[in-house]
Amino acid sequence: MRFNLLPILALISTSYGWLPSEENREPLLGRDGTSLFNSSLSSDGKRWLPGSTPIRGVNLGSLFVSEPWMMTPTWNGMNCPQSEPRSEFDCMLKLGQTGGDAAFQRHYQDWIPESDFDKMVSYGLNTVRIPVGYWMYEDIVYRDSEHFPRGGLAHLKRICGYASNRGFYIILDLHGAPGAQVANNAFTGQYTSNPGFYQDYQFDRAYKFLAWLRQVVHENTEFRNVGMFEVVNEPLREFEDSGKTTYMRNTFYPTAYKTIRDKEASLGISSNNYVHIQFMNKLWNSGDPQQYLTNKNFAAYDDHRYLKWSGISQDKDTYLRTSCNDDRSGDAAHGWDWPVLVGEWSLSAPLDYNQEWNDYWRPDNNKDFYSRWFKAQVLAYEKHVAGWIFWSWKTELGSDYRWSYSGKLASVVNLK
Repeated sequence: MRFNLLPILALISTSYGWLPSEENREPLLGRDGTSLFNSSLSSDGKRWLPGSTPIRGVNLGSLFVSEPWMMTPTWNGMNCPQSEPRSEFDCMLKLGQTGGDAAFQRHYQDWIPESDFDKMVSYGLNTVRIPVGYWMYEDIVYRDSEHFPRGGLAHLKRICGYASNRGFYIILDLHGAPGAQVANNAFTGQYTSNPGFYQDYQFDRAYKFLAWLRQVVHENTEFRNVGMFEVVNEPLREFEDSGKTTYMRNTFYPTAYKTIRDKEASLGISSNNYVHIQFMNKLWNSGDPQQYLTNKNFAAYDDHRYLKWSGISQDKDTYLRTSCNDDRSGDAAHGWDWPVLVGEWSLSAPLDYNQEWNDYWRPDNNKDFYSRWFKAQVLAYEKHVAGWIFWSWKTELGSDYRWSYSGKLASVVNLK
């Protein structure tokens, strides 16, 4: 049966001062039927969102894990490498520890000012996801062979304070894992041809990082709204190396979960104040994240949805049709991968760069399409899963608003 786009396209073409109305919205429930969030409406110390509100957020991409493709002017201004490999590791190797530390301190201070959080509030956002690298815990960095900036923790504390003061829900995401969880990608913090994360000694460093971060969150009031830890971002998928993904699921996932819970117990944290522990969901294709978990209490799952990499036909009707009918919940009725958040998505399309910038897809020529597609994705993610987190809040891509919530996207979609 052909999916009829007309009713939902009529809906998303209207302007309600986007985002959708919250009237009569069902509460967000866990697998046991209880609300995932408490009912407190206080913006101060609100670790959990009100149960009637979907997660509506942005990633603070390239703040603590730099991705040069989305911040080229800043990257070049720091005198980091302008040709591949380009990663934080490579920049520090070029600048040296002292010079690199100074450059990244300026970046941490300047990339997202406090006023941006007021702007987020004005757009109706309630969540920030903050990618971090394991090197933020400086004690586990191999100083003789690893090159990373120091001093990030003080800035993470400051940023989380800004967010907590405004009532944001905060997710901390291990974006860059020890040894790198995938090859040749700056989001891991280092370029390497062979991802080295999938070994016991690297897992051990990740456990130390997660335990340390849980204690930091507990002991500092700026982190009072941190409610979720993601144990690793976008690991290998089964078609890339099923042996490594199986080892990750049967060893790293359950031990990471236990490490965080053991740290909470040792700190005297009551079970109702546990953080959610998040894993990439089954749709990421690393296998079933729940398969080897013996305890799933306060577990959560992350879905990343970029249609440009999904293999669908590269035309606007297909994009809209797919998004309008896009259920990312998996088999939630049978208890796996729930609750799910769409933790990354954007308006970037299609995969081929030359095609992305032709008249059919150019952002300045197609504002009506991108506005409708944005709304289609938001409606689907709020209908089928616990909410969404756009990638990213800020980029330096000029007039291309498709990756930048704080840029021209606001006027295109009518966020105010």
